[in-house]
Amino acid sequence: MQHISATELFTALNDGTDLMLIDVREAFEHDAFNIGGILIPFQEILNHHQIIHKNTPVVFYCEKGVRSQIAIQRLEDKFGFTNLINLTGGMYAWKKSINNNDI
Repeated sequence: MQHISATELFTALNDGTDLMLIDVREAFEHDAFNIGGILIPFQEILNHHQIIHKNTPVVFYCEKGVRSQIAIQRLEDKFGFTNLINLTGGMYAWKKSINNNDI
């Protein structure tokens, strides 16, 4: 499984790198704080596999990186995705690294 750090993702987003973001948290978590992308709650991810890009890097995120990692594993196993990337540490790492300007 591929991983990306919060600082690497921040740089990629600022550089205009072509990628897709998917937040697998619940709506209330997404509404409280998010970094963009599409909200597809963890429990619904397999039902929405058809909207996930196959030829572009797709970064999945959640609060701490666990749900997103499991979602990626399930999508890779069931549908053969090879372009999915987990945000290591999720929004917790993002808030700690990016929002505290540790970049």
